[in-house]
Amino acid sequence: MNVFITGGTGFIGSRVLQKLVQRGDRVRALVRSVPGAELVRAMGAEPVMGDLNDRAALRQGIQGCDLVFHIAGWYKIGSPHPEQAEIVNVEGTRSVLTTAFELGVPRIVYTSTIAVFGDTRGRLVDESYHMPPTESFLSAYDRTKYRAHYEVAMPLIRQGAPLIIVQPGAVYGPGDPSLVGQLMRLYHHGLLPVLPGPELTLTYAHVEDVAEGHILAADRGRIGESYILAGPVYRLDEMAQIWAQVTGRQPPRYAVPARKVKRLIPLVAALRRVIPLPDLISPESIRILGASYIARPDKAVRELGWQVTDIYEGMRLTFRSYGRPALRLPEKPHQQAGLILALAAVLMLAWQLSRRRR
Repeated sequence: MNVFITGGTGFIGSRVLQKLVQRGDRVRALVRSVPGAELVRAMGAEPVMGDLNDRAALRQGIQGCDLVFHIAGWYKIGSPHPEQAEIVNVEGTRSVLTTAFELGVPRIVYTSTIAVFGDTRGRLVDESYHMPPTESFLSAYDRTKYRAHYEVAMPLIRQGAPLIIVQPGAVYGPGDPSLVGQLMRLYHHGLLPVLPGPELTLTYAHVEDVAEGHILAADRGRIGESYILAGPVYRLDEMAQIWAQVTGRQPPRYAVPARKVKRLIPLVAALRRVIPLPDLISPESIRILGASYIARPDKAVRELGWQVTDIYEGMRLTFRSYGRPALRLPEKPHQQAGLILALAAVLMLAWQLSRRRR
């Protein structure tokens, strides 16, 4: 089978690409750089130079393919450049899906997210759920993925495009760039004495399982349908206990409720105007704390035969991939300053909490 994929060097996409090559498919992958092209070749696929809005490159890569995966996306919670989300998540998705439809590709798999449902406020939803109009988006990622799902992909399905949508929840594993992935690495290095927003509730699935879910959707999914790829539900404080069990270390000593952390949003916003703080320390990241991004995968389990790795085994494999705990400061001085300031704020908060408990 001839397959074209976007995001083939990314967190999820690289695993999908590898699985396609391993089963004998001939894969072309869109890349934006020479290092990306070299990585794609090393994985056994053919690179196609271009970006998501380069229609000529897309036509070159997609022409003659039996299957297209559009996995590439902009996912940078707390980024100082949210305008890129519109270009990549909305316009890029429009370019890829429209080009594949115009070229008559028989099956197209698009990677959406359960974040299009917004904060479900503790409700475990399914594919039929739609974000209430009274709710507001918590991030540029949520907003632009919502637009790509409902204003690009769904209208194309109504026009007859052979689209299948997959909607991952929280995806973890080696190389995880998410907010939780960053917290896990801080915990691994002994730099998370305080757990912010313990009420944050997510559905966790290992990246290998989510990649397999993409393959299953392509092979068994019904055209025009969406499939949620979300694992078991955990609050962040519950997940921290799992981290402690699989690593043999103590969990974060304190937990600060989201409502208290959110009081710092004006201060953090002001600081970010003069100091390049890490994305983890941003108004957007703080707003997400306390939210629920949870949905049930019953349809994917029933129709695709999708399964998830045991959470303890998956987390154990993830922490093992981090190697020996060691704090490594960023190379650039301004990034070092941001990290040091962020760590100082965390330690100060821990000290204040310890005083109150005495």
